[in-house]
Amino acid sequence: MHPHPPTPWAHSPTPSTPPPRATPPQPTRRSRYAGGVAVVDVSEELKSLSSTMESIEAVLDLEKLRADIAVLEEQAAAPSLWDNPDEAQKITSKLSHLQAEVRKAEALRGRIDDLGVLFEMAEEEDDPDTLAEAETELTSVRKALDEMEVRTLLSGEYDAREALVNIRAEAGGVDAADFAEKLQRMYLRWAEQKGYKTEIYETSYAEEAGIKSTTFAVQVPYAYGTLSVEQGTHRLVRISPFDNQGRRQTSFAGVEVLPVVEQTDHVEIDESELRVDVYRSSGPGGQGVNTTDSAVRLTHLPTGIVVSCQNERSQIQNKASAMNVLQAKLLDRRRQEEQAKMDALKGDGGNSWGNQMRSYVLHPYQMVKDLRTEHEVGNPESVFNGEIDGFLEAGIRWRKQQEK
Repeated sequence: MHPHPPTPWAHSPTPSTPPPRATPPQPTRRSRYAGGVAVVDVSEELKSLSSTMESIEAVLDLEKLRADIAVLEEQAAAPSLWDNPDEAQKITSKLSHLQAEVRKAEALRGRIDDLGVLFEMAEEEDDPDTLAEAETELTSVRKALDEMEVRTLLSGEYDAREALVNIRAEAGGVDAADFAEKLQRMYLRWAEQKGYKTEIYETSYAEEAGIKSTTFAVQVPYAYGTLSVEQGTHRLVRISPFDNQGRRQTSFAGVEVLPVVEQTDHVEIDESELRVDVYRSSGPGGQGVNTTDSAVRLTHLPTGIVVSCQNERSQIQNKASAMNVLQAKLLDRRRQEEQAKMDALKGDGGNSWGNQMRSYVLHPYQMVKDLRTEHEVGNPESVFNGEIDGFLEAGIRWRKQQEK
């Protein structure tokens, strides 16, 4: 079996062509209270939701998506599809993603249209239960519309790619290493809760606790566009569990997010410019997890970039994975150089938004706050357990504003 990963913005397949839908009634007033106390006009609100949905549909270009689905369905039906498993996986994954995109847009349009009917029934029947149902659905539709609107903001050159995430402990000693491990768990939990496939390429464990660094892939379309707003320095303030005097400690960890390289990127690496070192994989405390020299470390001599992979597979597979990470880093370096040239032409001095970007405070109060968007929550434990959608959506909207 070859699993088809879901995407950050869609979850289920859909037929290529939607059934026609009749325009719902649009009365001038909708009762948001049944029983004779108050009546509030919600027709304008419903019109606003419909207008926002029209804008989203225009950006998604549903007709083009349906045409692309038809082409992919034809390719997926070819008897020779699985002669090349890697290519087959790309085709079926992309097909699943596009089908889900269309299905989600069609379903949300249907819910918006049906809201008008539901409020109409509540008013005509003077039924508090139906009105409560309509109110609940209105709130749910607003939230779903906001999420889909954020998806339309992911229009950058590499936003549709899968992501490579690198986390490294920075200043703060053992607390920083422990913090880096908390961030790794946070992102992996976020992906797990959504059903996204991940793969850890390398983890370098610290001596006392936590990790020095880790690299893992989030293998789902739009993972890069979604997670790239997490790039920067994260700051943790707490009473250190590693300080026998119970003092408050501030520590830092860096997050780097890269788009996965595709064949069209033309990132060529001369083998003569590489130093390849092989060694035994290891786990926490130096415990051996592999009895052969299968782990691979690549050093790109012209740039000094070093990447490693030790995910318990063969040396050949580890080298291939390490090459993927190295290519992604070189692609990102090239992108940054090109952006620096554009910034110089625009005269903005190369505005860098990816430095210190979020604080996690556990003492003397409880709060996680994004320093760019001002988005904050008062429950750090939930954030460390992977509940970061609010930060991601705020970050994507903030980034779009910065581009204007």
